[in-house]
Amino acid sequence: QVELVEYGGGLVQAGGSLRLSCALSGRSWTGSAMAWFRRTPGQEREFVAFISRLSRTIFYTDSVRGRFTISRDNDNSRLYLQMNYLQPEDTAMYYCAARRYNGATSHEKDFDWWGQGTQVTVSS
Repeated sequence: QVELVEYGGGLVQAGGSLRLSCALSGRSWTGSAMAWFRRTPGQEREFVAFISRLSRTIFYTDSVRGRFTISRDNDNSRLYLQMNYLQPEDTAMYYCAARRYNGATSHEKDFDWWGQGTQVTVSS
């Protein structure tokens, strides 16, 4: 089993920054691909950013490209999301996700393990 715990959410004014962290643990963790997703009330979970095992493949959804940066620290089993120039439309519950395989994907169904989420609220 793999456990993921997100940290770093909060309330920030538009134009501000937050850094989300995700800590992974568990004997089943193989250090493969990971991603961030987000969900607003009444909406489906939306892909935000993907990173492969050695950070060689990284991509973002269009709405955050240039503002958000995904990164990872494999030695310490950590995933990060640096969010700059936050806007009210970025308000959501943010989830980190991990998968058994390293192939690139933005589909929620391809990820095997999920955290409980951390709330990000951006005020105008």
